[in-house]
Amino acid sequence: MSSEQKSQNKAPSGSVDSGITLINPHRKISWSDQANVKHIENATRRTSSGQTLRNEDSELFPEEGNGEGLQSAPTQETQHSQKSKEELQHESHISNLRESVGLPDELPIAEQHEETEHFNWPTFRLIFREPLAEFFGTFVLLLFGNGSVAQVLLSGRQASAPGGDGYGSYQSINWGWGVGIFFGIYIAGDSGGFLNPAVTLGFCLFRGLPWRRFPIYFLAQFLGGFVASGVVYANYINAIDQFEGHGIRTVAPSPTATASIFCTYPQPFLSKTSQFFSEFIASAILMFAVFALKDDSNPGAMGKTGAGALFPLGLFFLIFGLGISFGWDTGYAINLARDFGPRLMSYILGYGPGVWSAGGYYFWIPVVAPFCGCVFGGFLYDAFIYTGPESPLNKKWWGLKELYENSRRHQESKRLEKSRYEA
Repeated sequence: MSSEQKSQNKAPSGSVDSGITLINPHRKISWSDQANVKHIENATRRTSSGQTLRNEDSELFPEEGNGEGLQSAPTQETQHSQKSKEELQHESHISNLRESVGLPDELPIAEQHEETEHFNWPTFRLIFREPLAEFFGTFVLLLFGNGSVAQVLLSGRQASAPGGDGYGSYQSINWGWGVGIFFGIYIAGDSGGFLNPAVTLGFCLFRGLPWRRFPIYFLAQFLGGFVASGVVYANYINAIDQFEGHGIRTVAPSPTATASIFCTYPQPFLSKTSQFFSEFIASAILMFAVFALKDDSNPGAMGKTGAGALFPLGLFFLIFGLGISFGWDTGYAINLARDFGPRLMSYILGYGPGVWSAGGYYFWIPVVAPFCGCVFGGFLYDAFIYTGPESPLNKKWWGLKELYENSRRHQESKRLEKSRYEA
């Protein structure tokens, strides 16, 4: 068993596999490839000899053993023993595919749902369930966020609105982003609910999230923001035509610019340093607060697993607070998936090269600054507050030696598994 699998089996509450959200990391839903190979051999041997299935696989599950030669009532474990060789091989194949794209090899499916796993679409879902969760979580975040910006901006001239000055205000936009993160985290609970490549990086650096998951989570988050901005555009295309003129698409500083519906643009008086610092400090606060809410040793987090079920609500107010405190200068992107994906979509939809050149080629700041800010915020929390074993700052040599040894053991384990399969 690899070191990563060991850490997952023994992970304390609030550890890496619970991610931002609160999945139970101790829930056993399938086995590793090695266990599947043993299952195939045992199931084939017992089936060919016609023996009654007993709980004699106690070498795989010693805690379930009922003693020598004693027949036990069917359990979830013995039900797995009744699977055919083809079904077990199918599970092993899915596990290998998941691992090849950087995901844990355990199948993310509850025991009572396993009868659906052998159809084509459920098989695809099993392989990519966590990236799909990140995609749709980020998708919903952007629907609410960009949708609120669109409604406030495009309805600003509507005298028919309550108060005669449009449907919403800047506060409405902050509520929209808060609601988006609230429901996005619930939707992406299976993956950990990161919804932000910079936050994902923070968990890789300071909470032991395996680095091999970072690329596929990054891609899923980027695509979620990219597609959601296209949906918002499709919903408001007629309103944009009315606001700017049919077929006209402009970027700030045009007085009728609508490009800010999709991505952030800085105030014209800001220097490049101020632009970067605004995004940096907001991202640092984000990561610092996320780690505080997820700290199971923090009495202020209200529970043994951090903020528990209140965590999405905590993030709701965190995003709202960042908006009303740090939103004016640059629009508080704090998330590459929230800014770069929609920016690319707006360029494709006809807003032109101005989406890249506006603000003195500001576009790279919401790409780089959130990563720097989240790393800094995570470092501050772990250096001065966090005492848990997951952080490399609480290990000798900041965990670099352990990281190297774990990587070497993992590679050796993969080599041994490959040689067993070839044999």
